[in-house]
Amino acid sequence: MPPNPLIGVLFHWLGGLSSASFYVPFRGVKRWSWEIFWLTGGIFSWVIAPWLFAAIQTNDLLGVVAQVPASVAGYCILFGILWGFGGLTYGLTMRYLGLSLGMAVVLGLCTVFGTLIPPIFNGDFHAKLLATPSGRTILLGLVITLAGIIVVALAGARKDAALSQSQKSAVVAEFDFRKGVAVAVFSGIMSSCFAFGLAAGEPIKALSAAAGTGPLWTGLPTLCFVMFGGLLTNAAWCGYLIARNRSAGQWIGRAAAAGTEVSRPPLLANFLLCALAGTLWYFQFFFYTMGESQMGSYGFSSWTLHMASIIIFGTIWGFALREWKDAAPRIRAMVWGGIALLVVATIVIGYGNMLAA
Repeated sequence: MPPNPLIGVLFHWLGGLSSASFYVPFRGVKRWSWEIFWLTGGIFSWVIAPWLFAAIQTNDLLGVVAQVPASVAGYCILFGILWGFGGLTYGLTMRYLGLSLGMAVVLGLCTVFGTLIPPIFNGDFHAKLLATPSGRTILLGLVITLAGIIVVALAGARKDAALSQSQKSAVVAEFDFRKGVAVAVFSGIMSSCFAFGLAAGEPIKALSAAAGTGPLWTGLPTLCFVMFGGLLTNAAWCGYLIARNRSAGQWIGRAAAAGTEVSRPPLLANFLLCALAGTLWYFQFFFYTMGESQMGSYGFSSWTLHMASIIIFGTIWGFALREWKDAAPRIRAMVWGGIALLVVATIVIGYGNMLAA
């Protein structure tokens, strides 16, 4: 069956919804330090879910992994480590800026680097993006995406400038615009390394296909390598924080602040919420690989679709969580205009891929 870019766009929307939703369950975690709930959710994101779903959906996973050249595995893990820095600071961005503004800044940078650098690195930027109608259409979609991101980010900045500090803190408890933007810039650049890790894993997809795995699922074994790199980065940082803050006891119900029964964490609820958050985080890439498989020779355009989808659903979550409740009507209209641009961008990019099919 030939690739179907429209189905690919749908898969990317599902991935964007998963990514935009992952941090919501973390908001329900009670009396666990950040490093505890982040690492707990991460175990599901980076270890349990990748291996479980790859084992279910692909043929001879262990046999395929055994055939992966050391250099390919090394590059996937290296880019995963760099991506891990982005994911780690992505969580901090949510703490300082909230869902709407945080996602817009991070993912704007991530879109540019993750989409354009792979074809530049492979030496086919001109051939794929400039020399064909499909490539130029995809490039137009990227420009529209960036315009939408800029509109959403400007709306977020204007909203925050108009609020008092107490209003900002009521919505985002640790709101800090300067610190948040600095963290977001770093996170956006590092997060784009995930796209490079997937590109480095193309030989793994070929091995999985040779083992009889269907085209929708051949990207799943690559996730096991890239996300393992993310585990290394996050586990190292969280381990440092756990040792410094002596917070490991929270996993077994020890009170976060000594001497009070009321401060003991609700373990079952916390573990379930972290499992849900971590699995949602993984599902963004689960659906990403499915979407990419439908984009044909312009698979790198999947990164733009993924980023646009995350911002669309992230902004919707921002409204649902009342982050925009104190914004002026013209600012709310502005952000919805940005969302409309992003929706148009995903359609344009899908059409560009159809032209190449």
